Amino acid sequence: MSQPQKGICAEPNLHAQFLQYNIIDEDEQAVRAKLARVLDIFDNFDNEHYEAMVSGVVCIGSDYFSELYPGLRPLELSPFPDMQCDDRVAPSNTSDLLIQIRADRLDIVHAISMQVHDLLRLHVELVEDIKCFRYLDGRDLTGFIDADDNPRGVDKKSIALIGDEDPDFIGGSYVHTQRYLHDMQRWQLLSERHQEKIMGRTREHHLVSEEANANSHYIRSRVTDLSDINGKQCLLRQSMPYANMREQGLFFVSHCHSSQPFKTMLHSMIFGTQADEYDAFLDYTNALTGGAYFAPSLDFIKLRGQS
Repeated sequence: MSQPQKGICAEPNLHAQFLQYNIIDEDEQAVRAKLARVLDIFDNFDNEHYEAMVSGVVCIGSDYFSELYPGLRPLELSPFPDMQCDDRVAPSNTSDLLIQIRADRLDIVHAISMQVHDLLRLHVELVEDIKCFRYLDGRDLTGFIDADDNPRGVDKKSIALIGDEDPDFIGGSYVHTQRYLHDMQRWQLLSERHQEKIMGRTREHHLVSEEANANSHYIRSRVTDLSDINGKQCLLRQSMPYANMREQGLFFVSHCHSSQPFKTMLHSMIFGTQADEYDAFLDYTNALTGGAYFAPSLDFIKLRGQS
């Protein structure tokens, strides 16, 4: 089996940086070669600073993949599912490249980001640079735990990585991102009970709220057509909060062996299963970006970086 990129199934980190680029020249061979060298940067920092738990992921935009790697294409790789219903919008603005960098030391994340940017700068323009952090015990800035139901152990690989269903891309992963901007002023005006009704979980212990209903965030955002009979999630979430004095939100990242679960989840959140059964949390947060990417295996990137 082709070796997957380490960052896909890595444990959560304290810090992260997400670099989104568009390609500005037509030298695809140079880009392919430099993406292979990005993997070397990850490995070098991981070896020199093992205590920082360094990991990273190189992701190729859905529209750029066939241009960068002509020929074979992942079976389910498609553009981000642009959706809108009333004032609930999931915009599509996938960049050509997404570089995920994570570690337990902020200085190491910065150093890696600088080296990656310097390596790619002749071929790219920077679209967005999002710095994220772990908040308290893995909570969103709303005060609620974000992904306590993530698959664990061997389930991570079966959920996040392509297997024999697409032999040419074994070890790869479909990646979807969204940058959400929270309206924290309005959110903080709500009572804790009202917040728990919207989320469908209690804030302190993350138990099912007595107020939960079909509009609750933890019901609408867990609907996927690949959930098994045991209710296990079919998305591996690697989301993290971001914030400054002007903006506070969540950078959503999911990895999966199929592109369908994310599309089903997003439809459930925006449209719901019946009239007005949408995700109530969308009244307090807005998606500003949306991207569909593919993270090939290490072997795929390195082999094509040589040709």
